[in-house]
Amino acid sequence: MSAAARPRLSAQERRQAVLEAACRVFHASSYRAATTAEIAREARISEPILYRHFGSKRDLYLACLEEAWRGFRAFAEEALAKSPAHCLGPIADEYMAKQARLRLVDLWIQALTEASDDAAIATAVREQIREVHEFFADVIRRGQAEGVLHRDRDAVAEAWIFLAGGLLATMDHRLGGLLGDDLDRVRASRRAWMQPDRA
Repeated sequence: MSAAARPRLSAQERRQAVLEAACRVFHASSYRAATTAEIAREARISEPILYRHFGSKRDLYLACLEEAWRGFRAFAEEALAKSPAHCLGPIADEYMAKQARLRLVDLWIQALTEASDDAAIATAVREQIREVHEFFADVIRRGQAEGVLHRDRDAVAEAWIFLAGGLLATMDHRLGGLLGDDLDRVRASRRAWMQPDRA
């Protein structure tokens, strides 16, 4: 489709299109390797237009972190809505099935390895991880109140362990099956630990 034939986007739609292109580029490449020129090409715009919406590559990356968390949270809430009686299990199952399309943990790994010397990115990632942790701690507390998760488990500690499991699963995915069957054993063990006794 030629540029003339493409429908004209509003400023908000254009910004969202640039953001989605940036998320794809960062996810496929890395924070350090990605360039605004590459992102502009992916978005099918010029760099000057990109800079009308985002002042720098860092601004784009921070926006991608927010967008990835928004998408991840929507995915988690949808998984919970499908199977509310099982709480964390459906989220973990859906994550395993869809992690190639879920960019949040990959962006965290990039930030840790490539952008940790950037104070703004380090602060944003630290704050976001705490927000994600609190979301899952609340999920655990609700599950405990509803009797689907063991009431004696520490929700704060278990939420950190759940996040650590997501990092482990992402490492396994990126390294082509690092854990083999052990990942399923880890998940089964965690479920047994979290579910109340039904005796």
